[in-house]
Amino acid sequence: MMGREGPLQSSLFYTGINLDKRVRSDHVLRKVARLVDFDFVYGEVKESYGYNGNVSVPPPMILKLMLLLVLYNVRSERELMATLPERLDWLWFLGLDLGCEIPDHSVLSKARKRWGVELFRAFFERIVWQCVQSGLVDGSKLFCDSSLIEADAWCNSVVDTEGLKRYLNPAYRELEGRLQEREEKGEDKEDPQEGPSRRNIVNQRYTSTTDPDASVVRKGQGKAKLHYQTHRGVDGAYGVITATMIGPGDENEAHRLGDLLQDHQAHTQRSAEVVVADSKYGTTANFLECYDRGVKAHIPVLKQTQDKQERRREIFPESLFVYNPQTDTYACPAGQTLRRRKHWVARKAFEYVTARGVCKQCSLRTQQGGRIFTFDIEEKIKRILS
Repeated sequence: MMGREGPLQSSLFYTGINLDKRVRSDHVLRKVARLVDFDFVYGEVKESYGYNGNVSVPPPMILKLMLLLVLYNVRSERELMATLPERLDWLWFLGLDLGCEIPDHSVLSKARKRWGVELFRAFFERIVWQCVQSGLVDGSKLFCDSSLIEADAWCNSVVDTEGLKRYLNPAYRELEGRLQEREEKGEDKEDPQEGPSRRNIVNQRYTSTTDPDASVVRKGQGKAKLHYQTHRGVDGAYGVITATMIGPGDENEAHRLGDLLQDHQAHTQRSAEVVVADSKYGTTANFLECYDRGVKAHIPVLKQTQDKQERRREIFPESLFVYNPQTDTYACPAGQTLRRRKHWVARKAFEYVTARGVCKQCSLRTQQGGRIFTFDIEEKIKRILS
């Protein structure tokens, strides 16, 4: 006989419910709970709490909530707390029961502000070292790469710092005051080894009033948005991330290779013997860095890769531009003279151009695209010496 659904009659009492039996044995959170020690946070943050007042949410639970936020790619802390009562596995992982009160989402932002960045860095380093002790990290081969992450900021918050309209925006006036205060404290001083924090000309002029550390970057064929850039070093044995850092979206990832090698050694107590990266890391400075460290660099040379791309795009390669050291000029394939116009300090390059309007009238323009010609300082020195 076919059964039919009747109206739901909730029971008044539920007895014998055990969340541990509701979570399957091979669940990933069971593995995390078994292998990761979250109780270390008690000793790390004890100075951040007083001895009276309301009892806080246990620090290990806050750390677990932040892990769930990232592990399950939850869009916001509000959504995390709204979803929490619906997930028996999350409740079990946090040590909560069906009748327990769900913490407010604000506890996460307050904890981050109270604890600071160092605690989360220490948590990451403990996990990496645990992987080393378990034999999951070899340490000899390191893969380096970077990726863009969209910032959680509204694109309409971007203002032109050189335009007068910025003063009509009260958020910009507040931002300008905060940046001035940071500059007076010396927090925004540039590192002479790293160069300017913003490499892109656009981001020297445009900034977000809500997230000034993010950069306006175009990813692929889409629209330009605010981004950050994550830099990662991955061990070659089992794919464990041993080094990571965050920077502006317009940052040149080549500048981070030395930092990734250094952090990899600090976190694993092992020096990389081989580093593998794409052509964006194939700069002269990085090859010298690897040589000084005794590391074999399996990295394509950036200059050669750019020449191949230019040939595919039917752009004249730099080998066709003849340099004259006496006049410090170049002769283009059409015989025109290119004179130095600008020195790009951050890119370590000089810019050479023809007189205004010459390229537009060139007969070779219909054959191949015209472009502004930049030449690396290192390559220029080689040509002069040869």
